[in-house]
Parts: sequence; structure tokens; C-alpha cells
Amino acid sequence: MLDVFIIGGGINGCGIARDAAGRGFSVMLAERGDLGCGTSSWSTKLIHGGLRYLEHYEFRLVREALAEREVIWAIAPHIVRPLRFILPLHKGLRPAWLLRTGLFLYDHLGGRKRLPATTAVDLTGPMGAPLKPEFRKGFEYSDARVDDTRLVVLNARDAAARGAGIAVRTEVVSARRVAGGWQIRLRDLRTGAESDVEARFLVNAAGPWVDGVLAGVVGHASPHNVRLVQGSHIVLRQLYEHDRAYIFQNADGRIIFAIPYHSGTTLVGTTDRDYEGDPAKAAICDEEIDYLIAAASEYFEKPLRRDDIVWSFSGVRPLFDDHAGKAQEATRDYVLKTEGDVGEAPLLNIFGGKITTYRKLAEDALGEIESRLGVRGPAFTGTQPLPGGDFPLDGVAALEARLGDIAPGLDSATRTRMVSAYGTDALAIAADLGADLGHGLHEGEVRWMVEREWAMSAEDILWRRSKLGLVFAPDERQTLENRVEEIARPQLAAE
Repeated sequence: MLDVFIIGGGINGCGIARDAAGRGFSVMLAERGDLGCGTSSWSTKLIHGGLRYLEHYEFRLVREALAEREVIWAIAPHIVRPLRFILPLHKGLRPAWLLRTGLFLYDHLGGRKRLPATTAVDLTGPMGAPLKPEFRKGFEYSDARVDDTRLVVLNARDAAARGAGIAVRTEVVSARRVAGGWQIRLRDLRTGAESDVEARFLVNAAGPWVDGVLAGVVGHASPHNVRLVQGSHIVLRQLYEHDRAYIFQNADGRIIFAIPYHSGTTLVGTTDRDYEGDPAKAAICDEEIDYLIAAASEYFEKPLRRDDIVWSFSGVRPLFDDHAGKAQEATRDYVLKTEGDVGEAPLLNIFGGKITTYRKLAEDALGEIESRLGVRGPAFTGTQPLPGGDFPLDGVAALEARLGDIAPGLDSATRTRMVSAYGTDALAIAADLGADLGHGLHEGEVRWMVEREWAMSAEDILWRRSKLGLVFAPDERQTLENRVEEIARPQLAAE
């Protein structure tokens, strides 16, 4: 019998799997789709405290997130990078004194150590060049960007290396209490084969499907614990050339970001609107596109147009339902609830949360697990690097140079992309690159993602484990799909 079974392969599920396996628990995780294919891959790609949450007095959440910001950067310096944000002053909205006060709190609330402090910025210079001339002053502060889906995959990889079983494309059909634990029925969605496992502790980390799991898998009657909030983003042709991000205030009290993105593009988002229906079917609507274009065009001198959009994405955030009046006012904090009396098999439900605080959420989940199953080992996730992250924070350039020595044929953009995705593991991949399948994506890298990262389709590779879908043409995607099937076929047969 397993110690812990986890439903859901998003950032929370994979973070809990890593922490539990590393402390000595026997663990299995099942994900119905691909790792991170739900909410975790549709974020704004930031590790941040959440400056606007200060207005809602969520000081504990902001403090915890700000502290986690530097912790996650330290354990994953390849996929997390510092990013400076420019906040222009907008006459008629929040006054300068209020912004300065909020940014002072933001600088000091979470024990910032390595990231630079807030400064005033003159927007008549290069940092304000893309903006309308009325925006002459502002502030510049620190946060960080993250490759969100790779953060999920790296947690899963480390969990597996520590003994956890990771089953993707595997649906949990039912979970019923039996003597001493849970009997869990699984269905392999690739073959249709069903099997049973037993576990002493069940974790429901299904994100926006958490209530659906309670109703359809566990058998609870019509649970309602989460508020589904849709957030959409647009990706446009590059709007400016410098490396800063912008945070823009809007007259409705909300904010949006404009962030340098992959392959010469700019990411603009996000929206906040209540959502009903299947979270898997969430898609950006015309109203959201119009909102983002209008909000950003309020600041940029060159107005945004629909023709500038090269991609868009939309996801559903499973926020804990605190009955806030507006979607943007609902808490981003997480809530953990354990069901089951003493002597009864426990079920831990994960509600809400944000990607920045996933590691802390996992530690709190382990507190619940240890209260029932006993303590096995010490906490470690805040100091042990994720796969590929075993190099110093200032070591990115040196790592790219080493990669160039191993594979001198790689262009600088590909070296940068590979180090940003794999860290030191890029050196192992480069030792056997094979043919270039397009845009610097080589067979050796595809093989790595299929054999070590649970990728099973071109979509998994192009949109989750990389963002090369922005540049791959349809015929190139089909060639890649064929190659993925060839690589995956022997692996599937072996299973």
C-alpha cells in the first residue's frame, strides 16, 4: 500500500509529490492529461508577491510570496530570472505617494536580499520611449519571471528521482475508503486499461476540477469550494526593445502587465472574469481581447491592433470561494482541508493558491500528511535545487559558454533557450543532439522530453516544454509529431 496518492499533475500536485517523496513517503501521482496542462501552464509567467494584493490587505500572502520569490530563484536559476517592472504614474489614478508607500512595503515585507530595490524612473528617457509623452515619471521595482510549465515538469522529475510514480494520461475513475486506506481505480487513457492501487492518504490537487473530483471520484454530494476565474492573455509582435516589463493601472482598479516574451514577442495580460463550465474549454473572448488592447493602448504611443496578435491563451484559476463581490477581489491565498476522522482514511483537498507559493503550500500539505502518517524526514525543498538548477545565480553566461564549447554549431538564441529550459542538463542533451527538426529544436532534445519529461505529442513539446509553437510552421509541426510518435512507441510498448 502506498503512503500518499495525489490526483492532479499541476504545480501543486507535483510540488507535493516532490516534497513527500523526498521525505521518505511512498508516492504516486496521476494526471489525466499532460503535466501542467491546466491552470499551471496558463499563468502570467511570474514569480511575484502580487503588488495589487496589498490593496486588499492580504499582507500575509504578499509577505509569503515575496519570501518565496528568492527561494524559488535560488533552487531554479535557469527557469526563474529577475525582472524589473516599470509602473508609470497616471494622473487621476493612484497618486504617487500611495504607490511609493505600497512599493516601500513591497520592498521590505518579504525580506528582499538579492533583488534590487525600488527606484524612481525618468520616463522621458529610453524606458519611457514606447509610452505616450504624458507618462513622464514612474517607479521601477523588482519581481521575477518563470517558465511555469517547466517548473511543474522539474518538480515531477525530482519527485520521480526520489521514488515517486508519475502517471500521465491516467484518469482516476474512483476512490473509495477501505480498511486502512483508499482503493483507487485508474484508467490509462492511451490504452483503456484499468488497474487498482491502494494508498493510506489521498490528496486532491485537481485545481479547477477539485470539486469535480470530490463529486465524481470520491462521491461527495454537489460540493462547491472554488470560484472559477478566467484569466486571458494575448501575445503580440514585439512592442518595444528594452528588457523591462510594464505594469499599467486601469481606471476600473485592475492592472495589466506587458512583458518581454519568447521569439521577439510581448505578453499582455491578464483579465479577471467569473467562469462557468468545463475549465478545459476556456478560451479568450472578444470582450477580453478588446479590454486588453484598450488598456495597453492607453499607455503605448503606438496603439495595439488585433492584427498584432500572434497567439492568445486562456486559463481558469481555481480560487477558494470567499464570496468576494468581484472576481479580481477574490483571495489568491490557498486553503487546505483534511477530511476523515481519526482512524478513517484521510483526504486532503487543495483549494486556491498561486504558482509563487506552491512550495510553501506543499510544505503545509506535508504537515497535514505527517499529522496522520508520522514524520519521515526533514523539509528540504527550499535548499535543494531542482533538476538543472545546480549552478550559481550569476552563472547563466558561463553555462551558455560551456554549452557552446560542447555544441559549437548551436546559435546563441538556441544556447540561451536551452540553458533557460534545462540549466546544467543542457550539457548532457548537447552531447547527442542529432538532427535539427527546426528552429534549433534537435532530435536529442525531443528524445529527452519524451523519455525524461513525459512529453507524448508535438503540442506537449511546442507549447508546454518550450514556446517554439510561436515559430513552428504546420508542416514542421507534423514532422515533429511523427518523430515524437517514433520515439514514444517503444516506451509505450515497454509499459
